[in-house]
Amino acid sequence: MIYEFRTYGLKPGSLPEVMKRFGEAYEHRKKYSQLAAFWYTEIGPLNQIIHVWPYPDLAERDRIRAESLKDPNWPPQIREFIVTMDSEVFIPFPFSPELKPAQMGPFFEMRSYFVKPAGGLASVQERWEKQLPKRTPLSPLAFVGYTDTGPLNKYVHIWPYESLEQRAHIRKTAVETGAWPPPGGAEVLVSQENKIMLAAPFSPLQ
Repeated sequence: MIYEFRTYGLKPGSLPEVMKRFGEAYEHRKKYSQLAAFWYTEIGPLNQIIHVWPYPDLAERDRIRAESLKDPNWPPQIREFIVTMDSEVFIPFPFSPELKPAQMGPFFEMRSYFVKPAGGLASVQERWEKQLPKRTPLSPLAFVGYTDTGPLNKYVHIWPYESLEQRAHIRKTAVETGAWPPPGGAEVLVSQENKIMLAAPFSPLQ
């Protein structure tokens, strides 16, 4: 399974109309394949939407996209509001949960890390696999994976929380108890970013 993360930067003030039009168009698009999640940013880089599409592989992605683009109701009529567009295809870590319909949020934190080339991702996966069983009893992991297309040597991890207060408490507890982050992980990191997102009403993952 692969996941395409499409991130669009929008004109300020356009988010409500964009989500309305996207939600209406998605009713036609879902017969070809369904979303894994649709988020909009609340903290961090504002005026962004992130829609995540799962596919068995790149060939199936190309086939489904080509078929859906023949539909007169797709893509959504939001071009006038779009400032930037980025597409990244992620491969899940072997132990990553599947992104599937669920009630997990409503707050989702996406953390994007770049690592050193030549072995950085392998080191990350090894450290995560050892340490994750200590972290997930505090709160579940929604997804972790690395880029196959787009900027390389990048991985993202997404954590759902019931509230920002819960997030702060869990992160504090994780550090104080040594449950997280994985020991030595900073050695392979080049840069880190994060954003807090909320799910659109039509997102399968809430």
